Amino acid sequence: MRSLLNKLSVIILFVFIPTATSILASDEVPSKKQDHPIALIGATIHPVNGDVIENGTILFENGKIKEIGVNVILPSGTESIDISGKHIYPGLINADTRLGLMEIGSVPGSRDDFELGAMNPNVKAEVALNPDSELLSVVRAHGITVANSFPRGGIISGKSAAIMLDGWTSEDMTLKAPVAMHMNWPSMTLNKAWWNKTSEEDQIKARKEALEKIDQFFDDAKAYMTAKAVSGKNGLPNQKVDLRLEAMIPVLKGDLPLWIAASEIRQIQAAIDWAESKGVKTVIYGGADSWRLAKELKKMNIPVVINSVLHVPSRAWEGYDTGYSLPNKLYQEGVKFCIGYSTFAGEQHNVRYNAAMAVAHGLPVEEGIKSITIYAAEIMGIDDRVGSLEVGKDATLIVTDGNPLEITTSVSMEFIEGRIIDLDNKHKRLYRKYTEKYRQKGLLK
Repeated sequence: MRSLLNKLSVIILFVFIPTATSILASDEVPSKKQDHPIALIGATIHPVNGDVIENGTILFENGKIKEIGVNVILPSGTESIDISGKHIYPGLINADTRLGLMEIGSVPGSRDDFELGAMNPNVKAEVALNPDSELLSVVRAHGITVANSFPRGGIISGKSAAIMLDGWTSEDMTLKAPVAMHMNWPSMTLNKAWWNKTSEEDQIKARKEALEKIDQFFDDAKAYMTAKAVSGKNGLPNQKVDLRLEAMIPVLKGDLPLWIAASEIRQIQAAIDWAESKGVKTVIYGGADSWRLAKELKKMNIPVVINSVLHVPSRAWEGYDTGYSLPNKLYQEGVKFCIGYSTFAGEQHNVRYNAAMAVAHGLPVEEGIKSITIYAAEIMGIDDRVGSLEVGKDATLIVTDGNPLEITTSVSMEFIEGRIIDLDNKHKRLYRKYTEKYRQKGLLK
């Protein structure tokens, strides 16, 4: 009897104790599919890859942009929205997020952004997406409409997915998957900080083992790909499926880029030299020191995804603006780059202000906008759908009262695939709540 009661108590606890994710589920209702033509009239349109159109009109239907210009003839049944004095930009893109994979970093039950083990190429971000995340509505209220969400941890972390920040299910949200395979390159420097208890010998040993593990895994994947190509032919046995090695085949064939997380100059140099030896299509992610190797990156046609410009210099002799001026240095050398930001789960909307800081330190304004729109889309391989305002592309765009890189600029309307998006969110509700609190107490007029 006691054994039975113990089992029942476990079942009761399992049923009635909610998970952290369920507690944090958003109550925002996703928008419905566009069912009639919509025209935004009278705004200043910023296509990003073309000339600015003053007092223009943008027409979209069935989620796609149909026409952009000044004298646009509207079909019958069109909903015309006069937004004179406003600006229209492509929906912003954050190429570096954990959206849908992590809610609160300190709450394990709300995280699904990493797996145990060193090699996890079979991990798919889109499978784990939580469409009820509170963070989605917060981020999209700042004009971010598309994000690259990817797992972290280990050596090979898994595959990322480009997601639209609105939808009932992960399938609804997924714009493209996979976007890339993600790998963390081992540190090539020794950590001599006072708090680090690992000896230099052990650090060197760990680095050597990690590099050997990378080489061995890629060699195994290549051998697996070769064996699979002849599997069952000419009397050869069928190759047993290995999901981890199977996931590496698109990388080895050059169909799927490998984003390598590397920031320090020796780390980046080692990573790109290794990638060249393996013949894999590469993108450097992080890239704090990438400006020091800009000419080589340009020559090798390797893009850089900057994961933040808002960081202090890593060396005592560097200028205070080393991080802030990184995008401009890459731009001056002709290196393709974009700016992302996911330092903290609740701050992923700050990608706008990373781009703004880069502009404040030399990057042209137009390039700052492109770094979080078309350049991000090109590096992610989704520029046929989003990143600029062009006929035939998705009607994924924002309406603002100014340049989105200005902190004072607000987003007044947003569309994802032609669907009008509710811009309310938890932050705004809390603001209204506590504004009313102090108003009732006579502390606000």
